[in-house]
Amino acid sequence: MTSPTQSNTPQIQEKLSVCPLDCPDTCSLKVTVTDNEITKIRGSQVNPLTEGSICTKVARYYPDFVHGPRRLRHPLLRTGPRGSGQYRQISWDEALDRVHKGLSQAIETHGSASVLPFNYAGPHGQLSGGSMDVRFFKKLGGTQLNRGPLCGGVRSLSYRSLYGNSSPGIPPQQAEFADLILIWGCNVSVANLHFMRTIKRARQRGAKLVVIDPHRTQVARQADLYLQVTPGSDVSLALYLTARLAAAGKIDTDNLTELTTGLDAYLENAAGYLATDLENICGISPDAAEQLVTLLTAAESITVNVGVGLERTRNGGAACRAAYSFPLLFGTLGKAGNGVIGSYGSLFPGSSQLTDVTEDNAATQREFNIIEVSDHLLDTGSDTPVKAVFIYNHNPVATHPDQHKMISALKNEDLFIAGCDVEMNDSMQYADVILPAATHFEHHDAYSAYGHGYLQRAEPVIPPVGEALPNTEIFRRLAAKFGFTDPEFRTSDDNLLDQAFRLTEEKHGINSVRQLPTDQAMSMQNADFRWLSNRTLTTPSSKAELYSAALEDSYQAGLPEYKSIRGNGAYQLLSPASDKRTNATFGGNTASDGLQTLELNPADAEQLNITDGDGLIISNHLGEVQVQAKLTDAVAKGVVLVDKGAWCHTSPTGLTVNALISNHSRTDIGDGAAYYDTFVDIRKV
Repeated sequence: MTSPTQSNTPQIQEKLSVCPLDCPDTCSLKVTVTDNEITKIRGSQVNPLTEGSICTKVARYYPDFVHGPRRLRHPLLRTGPRGSGQYRQISWDEALDRVHKGLSQAIETHGSASVLPFNYAGPHGQLSGGSMDVRFFKKLGGTQLNRGPLCGGVRSLSYRSLYGNSSPGIPPQQAEFADLILIWGCNVSVANLHFMRTIKRARQRGAKLVVIDPHRTQVARQADLYLQVTPGSDVSLALYLTARLAAAGKIDTDNLTELTTGLDAYLENAAGYLATDLENICGISPDAAEQLVTLLTAAESITVNVGVGLERTRNGGAACRAAYSFPLLFGTLGKAGNGVIGSYGSLFPGSSQLTDVTEDNAATQREFNIIEVSDHLLDTGSDTPVKAVFIYNHNPVATHPDQHKMISALKNEDLFIAGCDVEMNDSMQYADVILPAATHFEHHDAYSAYGHGYLQRAEPVIPPVGEALPNTEIFRRLAAKFGFTDPEFRTSDDNLLDQAFRLTEEKHGINSVRQLPTDQAMSMQNADFRWLSNRTLTTPSSKAELYSAALEDSYQAGLPEYKSIRGNGAYQLLSPASDKRTNATFGGNTASDGLQTLELNPADAEQLNITDGDGLIISNHLGEVQVQAKLTDAVAKGVVLVDKGAWCHTSPTGLTVNALISNHSRTDIGDGAAYYDTFVDIRKV
């Protein structure tokens, strides 16, 4: 018989996992589990890139995310007004019956396109991020979403337009051998943490570090040269630099003529920016620009790391394309450390089998731009209005532009809303029925990455909390409610893992990601890979397209071009990533409570009679948000900054910074959200 003392001894285990959040690093994790509860999270050594370190937010806030008071443990039925948070617990059977009824009524009255799956990038696991759910909505025939415009799509399109969709960037570690590392619009110390170590090793070898960003971030403070560029003017600076280096003979036009199309047109276009008024347009002194010209001239290998910050204006595509061209135009192709950081998706041989269905209705359905969803929800005059929404892997109230419009749309009592999430968040409070989702710590999954080339797998480290279920099982059960009897809706998670990637024994050493040990990360890219080593690219011309006929046809943007950005407010508003949250994940943690900080240049503060810590209202025609002043020259005069991803309770107005961003402001290519084309006025509370 077990003694009382023995039975009360905590059962402590160390288990391995992977971070699934929307971040390029996809860190390997070491999880301490005490009596089936996660009590500590650290980095593990499994992923050679992340090397045992993780960001503070994952280490501090994940246990609360999994086990805290906001955790959804049971299916819930709304009993009060939308947004009130009033719910009662129901059974899984009743919850699925109600979801079936809500979706079916919309379909019977208005057709299958009246159902909208509203998801984005919550977990990045292959199974939880898009497998059984995609099969379900394909079979159902709901409206499809173009999700790229919300974030990252413009940057990806920019790279593809130049180099095709099967030309990955250099392995991030290879930047150690660069002569010059150029960080452009990317706060790597928050959003790409492990690249900081590569930067350190490169600088020890003699590399120079240049950061171009409107916000003087931690990495900017460490740079050999920091240029505090005016938001949206990056393309002017890039083309000015291109013209200067071309005039100095830095560009090997003879060799590049064989590798590119549109070189002459590109350089002629750039020459028109030699007369750019750098100080008034870009906020850059001629001396600082001259220093960068000198560094670029001296460098043979140039690593460029472009962040999503660069894409978030009406000039976003032009800026990204111009920045991505630097290693091609100024560096030495084939030299270690010369190339672009990013575009690693092509390294992972994804399989369409994971989302295939026998009868696919998706091809006949309409598609919405994800940033226009609120407009469509409010459109009562449509021939096929949206009458049912299924929100999962997403918190649109906290992440979409024009937050007030999104809230107004979700408040519509004529709309049926099913919600599926881990926590009770700003968006779940508008759902009629809530289905509790398991975290990635509670199910099997596999993970590719968009910031490196390592493939990883993870097993559950704890049992499901309460009655939570993995996304795969939720949509399996929902498919059964709809009578979907095809074999693909009975596929087990083990078999889904077999279908996730096209792996072969000959090339990868395994035939399925299920065979990948959890204590190993498989490198899908040779460390000695040289950028553009495959000289036949997957572009229409099979070359690097400095002039893009495709972009010209679609957006009249064949060549990068600067367009002035003006707004009605006095201050241009930036909303970058927070070190407390990954987008809106962890936004419910107490660390994010209270008024959010507005960074404001001291010169602007003096004009407005604002002191550090003052309560402020920032506003424009879309709404008002209360914040707290932080005086700093980390932002230039005329620019203010509030981190994205906060939840609505942080402002007495019930709105966050996203409420001030129009969902009709567009980037030059890709129809992306131009978050930084936002202007506000400021007053003291």
